[in-house]
Amino acid sequence: MGELDGKVALVTGGARGQGAAEARLFGEQGAVVVISDVLDEEGERTAGSLGCDYLHLDVTSEAEWEEVVSNIVERHGRLDILMNNAGIFQPAQIVNTSTEMWNRTVAINQTGVFLGMRTAIKAMIAAGNGGSIINTSSIAGLEGGFGATAYTATKWAVTGMTKTVAKEVGKHDIRVNSIHPGVIVTDMIADMVTGKEDRMAAKQPLRRLGTPDDIAEMALFLASDRSSYCTGQAFTVDGGVHG
Repeated sequence: MGELDGKVALVTGGARGQGAAEARLFGEQGAVVVISDVLDEEGERTAGSLGCDYLHLDVTSEAEWEEVVSNIVERHGRLDILMNNAGIFQPAQIVNTSTEMWNRTVAINQTGVFLGMRTAIKAMIAAGNGGSIINTSSIAGLEGGFGATAYTATKWAVTGMTKTVAKEVGKHDIRVNSIHPGVIVTDMIADMVTGKEDRMAAKQPLRRLGTPDDIAEMALFLASDRSSYCTGQAFTVDGGVHG
């Protein structure tokens, strides 16, 4: 028996990194998993290796969110878990942050999470089975992130939306929580980490950098009934740096 037996989960940004790790673990624990991304070739390949479905989804598109969630409900009868993982990271201090960079970061990291929550919640309420929504924020969503004005702004927004929406939908037995990763080695931050792994690891209390599996384990806890009395909370997974 798996912890997610009978559950249907959608993982955005599931083609690689944290999303792929979350999808794999959810599937191992019995969930029917659908991954989505804009990286179609990589997404199809990942879905094939995991034995799950892949759907194209630009998280900035209201219409595509509606289409994907409707597709899942039509095929599987329900949506129980939304893992809002899709996001981008473009470091820049404010004087170097173009309006285009700002708007793109907000569209993906902030508006994408908003659209996902709104669409999934409507489906969860209609099904009447409750649900769990897990939003990927960051340690930058809890404190100032030097050199990442746009990214930090969006991750604070995710933290705030999570807490607010949790209060609104608790009566429907829908839980909403956020995960706040520290330095997790993925393609998204490869340029920042490559060649500096040992030096960066030495600054961590646990003396190592994080992996996508570290985040996936927290996501599993929040997706499962083990966290049935947790909602509106920020769960930090950063090796103790910001304790």
